[in-house]
Amino acid sequence: MSHTPSRLAWLAVPALLALTACAMPGAPAPAPLVGSEWLLEDLGGRGVLDRVQATLAFPEAGRVAGNSSCNRFFGSYTLMQDKVAFGQLGGTRMACPEAVGDQEARYLDALQKAQRLDVQGKTMLMHVQGLEKPLRFTRTKP
Repeated sequence: MSHTPSRLAWLAVPALLALTACAMPGAPAPAPLVGSEWLLEDLGGRGVLDRVQATLAFPEAGRVAGNSSCNRFFGSYTLMQDKVAFGQLGGTRMACPEAVGDQEARYLDALQKAQRLDVQGKTMLMHVQGLEKPLRFTRTKP
């Protein structure tokens, strides 16, 4: 008579591997993002408009929200080590002055092409595919 492993055992193996992977020595742990809020200070070397706030918040694990310059946005994200990917983002559709709308479009495009986060104290750098310089954020809420 052959012994078939229980479904519970098959579920426990990936969970055990995931716990082991997280505890590996030498692997840098990502800065905790949940609950943090950030203000965009530099958009890939192009600066940002005065008196126009573009923000990024991580209200809960896997969820992102913020102000894209004129409109509010929300969506999902995944973070593995320092690799980040944003899912489809939704948002409001208010009319914006042209310069603000241009900045908003560049910011939202950059979020969709984000590849890696580097958090150092109160500064977060977001490396984006196609941009020579990263986006630079300052933490506004721990």
